[in-house]
Amino acid sequence: MKTQNPAAVVYRPIGVIRSGHIEASRTPIQPEYAAGCPGRAEIFPEFADGLRDLEGFSHVFLLYHFHRAGETRLTVKPFLQDIERGVFATRAPSRPNPIGLSLVTLTGREGNILFLDGLDILDGTPLLDIKPYVSRFDRTVSTRNGWQEEVNQETAEKLGRRMSPLPDE
Repeated sequence: MKTQNPAAVVYRPIGVIRSGHIEASRTPIQPEYAAGCPGRAEIFPEFADGLRDLEGFSHVFLLYHFHRAGETRLTVKPFLQDIERGVFATRAPSRPNPIGLSLVTLTGREGNILFLDGLDILDGTPLLDIKPYVSRFDRTVSTRNGWQEEVNQETAEKLGRRMSPLPDE
């Protein structure tokens, strides 16, 4: 079977994410470890009507472009381990399509500005889309977590909050 690459897919940002994170190496690696990290999504005026009714949700998924990701790598050492893993088995930013996904708390809205908490995203990141979290659709009770199950909770919390280097460093 012959594999064909489709034409390029082009997206345009709907806004920009503002946070206190300016250095990737000091940014929490997931919203789970970013509690108390506030910020906002500034939606461009032409998309502001799309925010209607969003304030009724407690959490939103943000899809964004990893604008500082660097070159694509198909194997990476994830933040929580010093072992090479396939990039698609991680949430590393150096992906063929550098798209990020974060589930954050929506704390308020004023016009075209969304106020957020739990931001693990660099300041100035282009925002591609927003989707509401709906527990009826998005919650999964029984899961397998792959290699992540090898990482104990204490280590995950320290590394996730960027509190200390890997144990062997």
